[in-house]
Amino acid sequence: MNKITIAIDGFSSTGKSTVAKQLAKHFGYAYIDTGAMYRAVTWYAMENGLINENAFKVEALIHQLPNINISFKFNEALGFAEVHLNGVHIEKDIRTLKVSSFVSKIAAISQVRHKLVEQQQSMGKGKGVVMDGRDIGTVVFPDAELKLFMTASAETRAIRRYEELIGRGENVIYKDVLKNVQERDHIDTTRKDSPLKKAKGAIEIDNSNLSLEEQFDKILQLAKMAIAGIE
Repeated sequence: MNKITIAIDGFSSTGKSTVAKQLAKHFGYAYIDTGAMYRAVTWYAMENGLINENAFKVEALIHQLPNINISFKFNEALGFAEVHLNGVHIEKDIRTLKVSSFVSKIAAISQVRHKLVEQQQSMGKGKGVVMDGRDIGTVVFPDAELKLFMTASAETRAIRRYEELIGRGENVIYKDVLKNVQERDHIDTTRKDSPLKKAKGAIEIDNSNLSLEEQFDKILQLAKMAIAGIE
């Protein structure tokens, strides 16, 4: 069976990673969570005092980019690859609301995007990959055989994110989560470098009222059609 590249873009908390993992497992493809890569850089910046509520040392971060090595290691128990920064497992560390509050600012830096896009293109050059993020279909793999654009209302996404964070034991307030979702939407869609937008030829999936099972079944059929189209 010929392999394709599946590019999944969309707003935060639209379930991109969930369906990407499902597709990768179904087809035996590699799964790359590009959002985790930007979160890893954000966590590095936070840990090294380069970004906080009062300051953002952009030039210092750019200068330290060569020191940032991001890798993915497959976790057999979970069934997907987890992110490591300079050899240290940070999968749980990067999933906090605190990291979420800064990640869009980090992702707006052109030098950061250039570094990570190069890595992403290298990871997916052999096809047989499912990659999700904000600019996969527009910048990283504009020639992907299947491009999806995931969306849902800000309120729906905030509820999902809130429940996820509460489930992890974080002490968060819904209105703060909603504010974070809205702020990230604004930064992601208005940044000068690779803004979030629907790629040419992408199929839009509004999953506001879809269950995870309904969403997967719908996208699985689209993937099967894309694969059949090149055979």
